[in-house]
Amino acid sequence: MTNVDHIDGLFSPSYAQAREKFMAAASARGLAVDTFELGLKGAENETLATDVVFDGPRDASKLLIVLSGVHGVEGFPGSAVQTGALALDARKPDDTAILYVHAINPHGFSHLRRVTQENVDLNRNFIRFDAPLPQNDGYHEIHEALLPAQWPPQDDQALEQYRQTHGNKKFQCAVSLGQYQYPDGMFFGGQAPTWSNNTFRQILRTYAANANVIASVDVHTGLGPYGYGEKIFASHDIDTLEKARHWWGDITDVHAGSSTSVPMSGPIQVAISEECTAARHIGICLEFGTYPIENMITTLRADHWVFRHHQQHTAQSCEITQQLKALFYPEHTNWKTPVWTQASTVINQALQGLERW
Repeated sequence: MTNVDHIDGLFSPSYAQAREKFMAAASARGLAVDTFELGLKGAENETLATDVVFDGPRDASKLLIVLSGVHGVEGFPGSAVQTGALALDARKPDDTAILYVHAINPHGFSHLRRVTQENVDLNRNFIRFDAPLPQNDGYHEIHEALLPAQWPPQDDQALEQYRQTHGNKKFQCAVSLGQYQYPDGMFFGGQAPTWSNNTFRQILRTYAANANVIASVDVHTGLGPYGYGEKIFASHDIDTLEKARHWWGDITDVHAGSSTSVPMSGPIQVAISEECTAARHIGICLEFGTYPIENMITTLRADHWVFRHHQQHTAQSCEITQQLKALFYPEHTNWKTPVWTQASTVINQALQGLERW
């Protein structure tokens, strides 16, 4: 088997097969799998679950978390990276463990949506729900224009007017910063913690309680140049930014405006700082580029139009779903190979960084 064939073999065409490969890789290493079942069925009538593998001493004070499937349909490369890393069995420094959290949003992964079964963008759900919810006045202005009664829309004049008035970055923020007013809208952050939110916190309490240093790599797709892995600083421990740059090299920061991404209202890394209060956290989102952002926004609008207007199980909705998958997961060797090469390097850099901590 060539190296290209090996890399291709890490990737899967469906959540069900991705889960099977991940669990087989753990079994081959003799590692236990802790399964958190969602209680709903997948697109192939399969069990939906978040599966967890802990690789290393349970009392390790240094922990690397590798996370996949926060945005469900983006889970394919993250799963492949986790499966490949398990099979590779990289050398871990003393007193160090790796926690693999596979498919934290299994419903979106299986049904090929970015959001959870609650239509919630999980990276906007980690907020304080006992406080006033964040406001996104920009989204309020364009909600109806984003998801009109018919698809494709007759015209996007209102959106173009907003873009021309406020600029591309403000338009991107209005759409994707996160909103809490429209449960049937885009980038909805929810009005309560989701199942995935609660499950991730339970996993952290179970497996990260002994850690005093936590590194994290959260795999995403959709922004940036094709096949390039942007390393976006993702920690509420701002003092670790320079450490992240020392470990991983070129690091971007949404708050400094250097990232293709914009700030978001409730990213999943909030849970690490809230549940692991005794630990220092140094983390990145590893964002692999696919296709132009304009294509992404248009197809995400179409996906949410299907949901909002109850157009599921039509020929049009099936076509939209496959378009969404193709945009976030290019099933081509010239994309898979750099994804695996860069991700495996990032994981090794994290382990080396923990060793030097």
